[in-house]
Amino acid sequence: MQWYAIQTRYRFERKVTSQLCSKGLETFLPLLKETHRWSDRHKLVDTPLFPGYMFVRLDQSSLIHKEFLKTEGIIGLITFAKEAAPVPNKQIDDLRQLLSQNVPCALHPFLKVGQKVRIRGGCLDGLEGILDQAGQKNLVISIDSIQRAIAIKIEGYELQLI
Repeated sequence: MQWYAIQTRYRFERKVTSQLCSKGLETFLPLLKETHRWSDRHKLVDTPLFPGYMFVRLDQSSLIHKEFLKTEGIIGLITFAKEAAPVPNKQIDDLRQLLSQNVPCALHPFLKVGQKVRIRGGCLDGLEGILDQAGQKNLVISIDSIQRAIAIKIEGYELQLI
């Protein structure tokens, strides 16, 4: 079983996730809590961290038959050279750990260069990403297959080069 990124229609991430779950597939839709303000109130809203993308865990037989792609709202699997590009389990686990800790984060330009580091100690122990020292010290966690990344402030954390 491997994780794969799926591109969805605009604002169809939740619908695709629920439809794939009803088909018995394991899915992951990373959500970020944001405060939305209107003239009369403030409300905490869950928004997709990567709009237009979600993740599904598939075995080879599901990947070959691609029946799940007939789900309403799916544009397609993220591929490179016409091959479905798996997302490493570590990247999904790191994303889940980060979101479960409610650490403030923001989308960040995708980085391919830079030093890869691992956080040592604290609630984010073991989290891996690319060190970005432009201005404040940030750790950028990249999801290679969809070329999206998020950045978190890591001031005060001990870092280990990988």
